[in-house]
Amino acid sequence: MAKNTAPTLEDVARMAGVSTASISRALNDPDKVAKPTREKIEQAIEALGYTSNFGGRALASSRTNTVGAIIPSLANAMFASGLQAFQEVLSEAGINLLVATTGDDPEHELRQVKSLLAHGADGLMLIGNERPEATRAFLEKRQVAYVISWCFKDEDAQLFVGFDNFMAAKGAAEQALALGHRRIATISGIRQGNDRAGDRQAGVEAAIADHGQDAHLSHNIEAAYRLEYGAEAFAKIMGDNRPPTAIICGNDVLAAGALMRARDLGIDVPSTVSIVGFDDIGLASVVTPPLATVRVPQIEMGRTAARVLLARLSGERNANSVALQTEFIMRGSLAPPRY
Repeated sequence: MAKNTAPTLEDVARMAGVSTASISRALNDPDKVAKPTREKIEQAIEALGYTSNFGGRALASSRTNTVGAIIPSLANAMFASGLQAFQEVLSEAGINLLVATTGDDPEHELRQVKSLLAHGADGLMLIGNERPEATRAFLEKRQVAYVISWCFKDEDAQLFVGFDNFMAAKGAAEQALALGHRRIATISGIRQGNDRAGDRQAGVEAAIADHGQDAHLSHNIEAAYRLEYGAEAFAKIMGDNRPPTAIICGNDVLAAGALMRARDLGIDVPSTVSIVGFDDIGLASVVTPPLATVRVPQIEMGRTAARVLLARLSGERNANSVALQTEFIMRGSLAPPRY
């Protein structure tokens, strides 16, 4: 298995002009190192992208048979099936999986990248394509093998195994428009630092714009992916004097929260307002009414991401990105509007 190009303690020492012992003291007991020396060491570490390695065995073999996955949250069901499938393929190849979360904080993602590499990860799976330049620069400097999932971009410089969030959401909005909905609202995920949420919102807006002047986006509320936030957003939207006839949500959790609040308020779905989700997690088919939603190929995505990453780690430099298809699932929460 190929190893990412990791700078060594000796590399840092040479650049900083100090001994490796000084480097170790600066890392483990910085108060015992003079400030000018410590600053030189910190500058060399930053310039080289150095992280301490987790064990002598990994140093000696130049491989750990470990891969890291960094996801936004373990509490979000949308990642569960894909991550499980990713792990199963790795396990079949004798590879261990380390999982870290970001809490949807792009800055924290870089800290998790460094942590997983310090613990010996040979490669990484990342979620989404939007991240600070510092993270991109670090990955490039270290020549880390990684695959980006849950989205797909036509870029040669990176490996993607995922789907087009823009087109998937555009297709969902087109389904609502085809049934006669003209006042459409969205409850989107938080778009700052989240290209998937941004692309989904843009897809809905593009479908509405393509339809002509009789269709419009009546409301958009950004909400974190939790039931209660979907519920709060739904109540705010439907409390308006001219509410929409359809609400398209950034994921099924937000949509389920909207359904929950609709029931509490005595608002019938879909006769008064239709609700559409995204992801087709298990929750989507058991709520009442069942959610019309976009089915994401989570299991296929996880398996394929693992295979592509393993190919890259084994030295196959021509490993290719893979675009997967989504599917719109029509269920009872979407129906023609009753004006």
